[in-house]
Amino acid sequence: MSKKILIVDDAAFMRMMIKDILTKNGYEVVGEAQDGREAVEKFKELQPDLVTMDITMPEMDGISALKEIKTINPDAVVIMCSAMGQQAMVIDAIQAGAKDFIVKPFQADRVLEAIQKALG
Repeated sequence: MSKKILIVDDAAFMRMMIKDILTKNGYEVVGEAQDGREAVEKFKELQPDLVTMDITMPEMDGISALKEIKTINPDAVVIMCSAMGQQAMVIDAIQAGAKDFIVKPFQADRVLEAIQKALG
């Protein structure tokens, strides 16, 4: 059975890139969200196996959304996505419970490696 993934990014282009990498490699993208608030709602509704979460977004940032998702399900698997130069935020995200992080622009092999590792 393929793993269900929720993609969260405020840029439609980035969501499309990740979705493309995942679907080509046998993962099922069950939903997409464009901000943290929508991510939390979709997480409750879809119960995905893994979430890819952008850090910088309007409404609610990725770290706040990560913390909220972790209160809903402490075992939630979340991988953060960030542009270069957001090291401090990445550390915050890992401390808040993120399993890993991937840097934009996405490299397919790195995305897949992070997801396989996170899903164990």
